[in-house]
Amino acid sequence: MSSTPTPPTLTPDVLVIGAGPAGLTAAARLAPRVAGEVLVVDREAEAGGIPRHSDHTGYGLRDLRRVMTGPRYARHLTARALAAGAVIRTRTMVTDWADDHTVEVTSPQGRLRISARAVVLATGARERPRPARRIPGDRPHGVYTTGQLQNIVHLQHGRVGKRAVVVGGELVSWSAVLTLREAGCDTALMVSGYPKAESYGVFTVPGRAVLGVPVATRARVTRIIGKGRLTGVEIENLDTRARRVVACDTVVFTGDWIPDHELARAAGLDLDPGTLGPLVDTALRTSTPGVYAAGNLLHPVDTADIAALDGKHVADQVLHRLAGTDRAPDGPGGVRLHAEGALRWIAPGLLRPGDPAPPRNRLLLWTDEFVRVPRVTVRQDGRVVARRTLPWPAAPGRVLRIPWSVMKDVDRHGGPVTVGVT
Repeated sequence: MSSTPTPPTLTPDVLVIGAGPAGLTAAARLAPRVAGEVLVVDREAEAGGIPRHSDHTGYGLRDLRRVMTGPRYARHLTARALAAGAVIRTRTMVTDWADDHTVEVTSPQGRLRISARAVVLATGARERPRPARRIPGDRPHGVYTTGQLQNIVHLQHGRVGKRAVVVGGELVSWSAVLTLREAGCDTALMVSGYPKAESYGVFTVPGRAVLGVPVATRARVTRIIGKGRLTGVEIENLDTRARRVVACDTVVFTGDWIPDHELARAAGLDLDPGTLGPLVDTALRTSTPGVYAAGNLLHPVDTADIAALDGKHVADQVLHRLAGTDRAPDGPGGVRLHAEGALRWIAPGLLRPGDPAPPRNRLLLWTDEFVRVPRVTVRQDGRVVARRTLPWPAAPGRVLRIPWSVMKDVDRHGGPVTVGVT
């Protein structure tokens, strides 16, 4: 019996897995600064990530200091990475790990192995589909996530229905409304489980007034109705338990993000139980030396430009490792950061002595309650080490940013730190 031949091995200096904003920005910064190759792989047919099929404006503000549509933003980041000297391989899927820095991939050229001195995971996040939300009922056509909807409308130029219900009130939910409108589909209702829609008022107020989209708060979808094609959804008021049926031929499940963490799990990386992504320190190192993570894999989900700035930050940390100037020792250690109370998670989740501040000098947190004037309290070893009142609200459905300065008096050799908001 003949043994399976070992596939050819590529040996770049840096392997970036994921060609979205974080991965492309990291590659563009790394490529001119390392001696060897910076290789980006992505399973999709084109580089650019989610912005490729988000055909509306609002991208690039924080990282590029300009505003552009999603597709133009994706093309810009791809072109910049290529111009910097990075190599991008699309239709290339990582299937397994051979060792800590070697992955096995399948591509149009066949099976390959890629072994790098450093690996950056930038695989992003996805919305939970209807099955993951355990919503009972029929299984008709017309049920989508925002990503599926935008792919059909903007990339495949396909058709959806004429009357939709959008589940969720986040920023991405209004993106779904705009996509539906472009496809000639009216949004009959937006459904949010919270007392107020999660998105910023600058989107919710015009959405209701200009787009004519009513928002049902403190409500949830309890049943999908329709044989063959969707005919309606059952809505329940969470306070009164009253139920009603809304006629529609399209429903879009938005938000409720989960990181694309399959590769992180397969690598045996420590995962954060809150974010479900890799547990990283402020240099974005994972628990495996030489493996880093960036973007919405770490904090599902933030805007594309924030993910891109993660890519810039992680590139600088990779450069330190390749140059032998990384200040922190490999292996476990560091002070663990925990979210408490209404806060679901905090990222990054580790603080090591001598490490840099996190990207943009901000800690990122997720809350399940609306707090108009949040007061942040930081505790360690039974004492309060910082209190800070923020001039912006904490709200579900959007990332809460806390200045890194609240960690100034934390003992880098002490016990775990908890961060709460009241």
